[in-house]
Amino acid sequence: MQLKIMPKKKCLSAGRVPLILFLCQMISALEVPLDPKLLEDLVQPPTITQQSPKDYIIDPRENIVIQCEAKGKPPPSFSWTRNGTHFDIDKDPLVTMNSGSGTLVINIMIEGKAETYEGVYQCTARNERGAAISNNIVVRPSRSPLWTKEKLEPIALQNGQSLVLPCRPPIGLPPPIIFWMDNSFQRLPQSERVSQGLNGDLYFSNVLPEDTREDYICYARFNHTQTIQQKQPISVKVVSVDELNDTIAANLSDTEFYGAKSSRERPPTFLTPEGNASNKEELRGNVLSLECIAEGLPTPLIYWAKEDGILPTNRTFYRNFKKTLQIIHVSEADSGNYRCIAKNALGVIHHTISVTVKAAPYWIMAPKNLVLSPGEDGTLTCRANGNPKPRINWLTNGVPIEIAPDDPSRKIDGDTIIFSNVQERSSAVYQCNASNEYGYLLANAFVNVLAEPPRILTSANTLYQVIANRPALLDCAFFGSPLPTIEWFKGAKGSALHEDIYVFHENGTLEIPVAQKDSIGTYTCVARNKLGIAKNEVHLEIKDPTRIIKQPEYAVVQRGGTVSFECKVKHDHTLIPTVTWLKNNSELPNDGRFTIDKDHLVVDDVNDDDGGTYTCVANTTLDNVSASAVLSVVAPTPTPAPIYDVPNAPFDLELTNHLDKSVQLSWTPGEDNNSPITKFIIEYEDVMHEMGLWHHQSEVSGTQTTAQLELSPYVNYSFRVVAVNSIGRSLPSHPSEQYLTKAAEPDKNPTAVEGLGSEPDNLVITWKPLNGFECNGPGLQYKVSWRQKDGDDEWTSVVVANVSKYIVSGTPTFVPYLIKVQALNDMGFAPEPAVVMGHSGEDLPMVAPGNVRVSVVNSTLAEVHWDPVPLKSIRGHLQGYRIYYWKAQSSSKRSRRHIEKKILTFQGSKTHGMLPGLEPFSHYAVNVRVVNGKGEGPASPDRVFNTPEGVPSAPSSLKIVNPTLDSLTLEWDPPSHPNGILTEYTLKYQPINSTHELGPLVDLKIPANKTRWTLKNLNFSTRYKFYFYAQTSVGSGSQITEEAVTTVDEGKMAGILPPDVGAGKAMASRQVDIATQGWFIGLMCAVALLILILLIVCFIRRNKGGKYPVKEKEDAHADPEIQPMKEDDGTFGEYSDAEDHKPLKKGSRTPSDRTVKKEDSDDSLVDYGEGVNGQFNEDGSFIGQYSGKKEKEPTEGNESSEAPSPVNAMNSFV
Repeated sequence: MQLKIMPKKKCLSAGRVPLILFLCQMISALEVPLDPKLLEDLVQPPTITQQSPKDYIIDPRENIVIQCEAKGKPPPSFSWTRNGTHFDIDKDPLVTMNSGSGTLVINIMIEGKAETYEGVYQCTARNERGAAISNNIVVRPSRSPLWTKEKLEPIALQNGQSLVLPCRPPIGLPPPIIFWMDNSFQRLPQSERVSQGLNGDLYFSNVLPEDTREDYICYARFNHTQTIQQKQPISVKVVSVDELNDTIAANLSDTEFYGAKSSRERPPTFLTPEGNASNKEELRGNVLSLECIAEGLPTPLIYWAKEDGILPTNRTFYRNFKKTLQIIHVSEADSGNYRCIAKNALGVIHHTISVTVKAAPYWIMAPKNLVLSPGEDGTLTCRANGNPKPRINWLTNGVPIEIAPDDPSRKIDGDTIIFSNVQERSSAVYQCNASNEYGYLLANAFVNVLAEPPRILTSANTLYQVIANRPALLDCAFFGSPLPTIEWFKGAKGSALHEDIYVFHENGTLEIPVAQKDSIGTYTCVARNKLGIAKNEVHLEIKDPTRIIKQPEYAVVQRGGTVSFECKVKHDHTLIPTVTWLKNNSELPNDGRFTIDKDHLVVDDVNDDDGGTYTCVANTTLDNVSASAVLSVVAPTPTPAPIYDVPNAPFDLELTNHLDKSVQLSWTPGEDNNSPITKFIIEYEDVMHEMGLWHHQSEVSGTQTTAQLELSPYVNYSFRVVAVNSIGRSLPSHPSEQYLTKAAEPDKNPTAVEGLGSEPDNLVITWKPLNGFECNGPGLQYKVSWRQKDGDDEWTSVVVANVSKYIVSGTPTFVPYLIKVQALNDMGFAPEPAVVMGHSGEDLPMVAPGNVRVSVVNSTLAEVHWDPVPLKSIRGHLQGYRIYYWKAQSSSKRSRRHIEKKILTFQGSKTHGMLPGLEPFSHYAVNVRVVNGKGEGPASPDRVFNTPEGVPSAPSSLKIVNPTLDSLTLEWDPPSHPNGILTEYTLKYQPINSTHELGPLVDLKIPANKTRWTLKNLNFSTRYKFYFYAQTSVGSGSQITEEAVTTVDEGKMAGILPPDVGAGKAMASRQVDIATQGWFIGLMCAVALLILILLIVCFIRRNKGGKYPVKEKEDAHADPEIQPMKEDDGTFGEYSDAEDHKPLKKGSRTPSDRTVKKEDSDDSLVDYGEGVNGQFNEDGSFIGQYSGKKEKEPTEGNESSEAPSPVNAMNSFV
């Protein structure tokens, strides 16, 4: 058994004392609950709780502190190894160990050097139950060495050349942070042209005269020791070509600092990395940084892409002006080829970086502590992953398990240790070490064999307070070995609670998802195992929720005015609320103009800054609620014109002439606000029965101020008056004094009396009860009477309280009853009520309809007849008859298959019905059932019938293939619904001439087993229209049509029109408007252009004289209008006018070379002088002078990309 105690949920009650009960996870280990009383006599193996990092870099100027903290019972002792051998701290006066812990303090500030204590340390914590060990802690002092001495020659280079200023910082521990500054300690500006690389060098894609300076200084900051080292300044001078020729040759020989390329504009080349490709290796979880820096003039821009993938959107960042690509939390999925692209106006270059992501070991399942009782079984599992796959090694108490003392209760199976029938001597601490070449993981997990009776750790008699309708969590923290079972009880002698209402958590907590008032009480938690039992009681109280019953309201106030917000709170009487006001979710300004008085916030002398949202927050110890309102501040209005508004409310209401059923009301009208009052509306409130609900009493004219009011008995009246003018209604007046009229017997009985049974043996009598206003006196009750309609029984009566339902039990099934309900009160009975008829409860019908007959009307319609069921057998209200029918078997295929049943319901007492939508040539079954208010009765015996054959549907498809000069081949698929046995196919076809007139019709019969047919001896280059349909013995089905054209020559196929399924008749002819034909429009445009040019030429010759070559050419040739049009077949081809909105077929669009293929249009524009070059084809002498071609621009070539070096990792633990 493995002890599992889940973490506690957050408690809801105030004053609830949380206990740290469960197994905290630290350094991959679980702990026994840290209850002080429990720890007094509970042994526990050591657990490492705190230790220094694996790679521990120390400051050589301070004392060395190597942490090692552990817990256990009894408290563990500590020892250390250094570089694999025992480290005797007693022999070194500079080394001490903290009391009660294993932390080492090495005092090097007095004497000694940090380098002396450099090495690999490991801590062991041991007690009688086992030994836990720490990681290997590699202690190294930080280093911040100086730059080596070097002589830096000044650099002179030509304007526009590239330049790299090397930094080469000293190797420190940890590596330093590099930055470039000048003598004034100002950072050097960087841009897309000038930037610092990942190695610290400063790169110039091209230099400018402003780059000239003598103080380029590289700084290295060593954060661990807070020191900064400085390189010698570098001097750079950017000169012109003439100045460069005068520069001393020695200054030009140092090509280590710059390139000697020409200053003319040039395409990009990479400064780093070199070549076309490179490799980069990174560890999982680290930041992958890829860098590409290019030189060129103008300055190249850098772009990044991943081959065969996209860059992760949420983890990708660009640094250093996009010269550095960073991907955080890198994983194996980020391996691949990354391409950086450098581009300027003169060219593009690429570099491919091949990235490989390796992984130090990481946990899939770290081993967990086991607390077992004697004789139990358990397992320790240690699973880790990495790249390459890590090795798993087990240790026990810090010793490799292969050389540790043998334990018969354990068995090692790879990454799992299996324990069986453990004993107390099996207690130990096991270490799992997972390692590969990039690092290691070490986890301690103990096996603690205990025999402990249950203990409940939650304090006894804890009080939980919860708001109603919210979850309640009652704690029962426990411990025991074996793991106890938990039960909860409510009350002193209550039974065990079950999961239908409650939720039981593994940690013992009882959850009541929705706590109600009936949840109040004492709850008992019982923990049991084979060693004993423990109990604990807790108490639950349910409190009413806090509510804001009067919320602040939106207000518009003029500057200088006063505003008041109201916030009235209702709360549980045992809770004390605090009300806080906020403005814009912050505290109110500290200003005397803001005052809080009970339920109101008042703001005096309002100004513009006071506008905003004001929130009232009501808090108790268990809950809080809030409500908000907006304050808008506006400018004061000028002296207004006469105000036309609703009247002011009437006042001074007075009741006089008090009688049993009447009273006189008088009032004083309010101001009419410049619009005369037209009427007064009088309303009343029944304070006794419907307090707060106002009803209309009567209306009087606007000139009256009194009214005689008719009243009802036993009503505590209060009246108010509303004045009305043309603008609207006034506010209601204040209520009048109350007037209670005398009681009397009811003057009416309940309405909507019904008698319906809910079960076969009862009668449910319901009615609409009288409201409080109608009861006329106290003690309202109802006398309910009933008897069978067809019997001689006397009325049975019962008097019930003020309810709306009475159930009579033990009645026969579906028997008519006479019912009446009479009201009565303490003063007497209402008048005799009306008698209504009802029925006792229904039951399912007993008998099925008989003599079911089916008459087949046609192939899709049948009529069903049946004999009605006797009314006594229906045993309820007849709702109708329900027909179930289904297709049982195909007459053609004679194969059975399941078909969903269809249902038709016929209302009332009908004894026949039609079954529409049947499938022809099919086998059907049908039965009939009677339906009442309870449900369906039994089904009649199934009756079967067959539908006759029908006409088939259209063939599923029709295609014309392999057109030749004189033949066409037709292929088709049979009809999807043959609706019988196909006897043959009929093919009709006829030619269509150039004017779309139809030729003679040819009729051809084809056997039913054919799906392909070839028509021969057809006319070449002729369009044909085909009509095709199938036939059964009943007749012909729907037809499918198609059009096709025989070819002009072999291999050149005419276009096929889309099929027209279901078309009944062929189109007799197509009317084509020649004015809308493309060839005609093109021809007319050409003629118009030619005439315009001729007119211009004639005008010029008339004004200047002379003879022009154009005119000579025109005289030598005939007018294009009288040229014969080129028609290979004498037709104009197909044309779709404005009334024929069919889409163009695929492949019929004009090609990219601006020619029109013959099969797309027989009247090609090429034939009429608008070919490839937009010229006439007669001789090219005229239009050719005004036309030309546009050459296509060549496209750029392909692009390419690179990656960096692997990252060092800690050595394997082993």
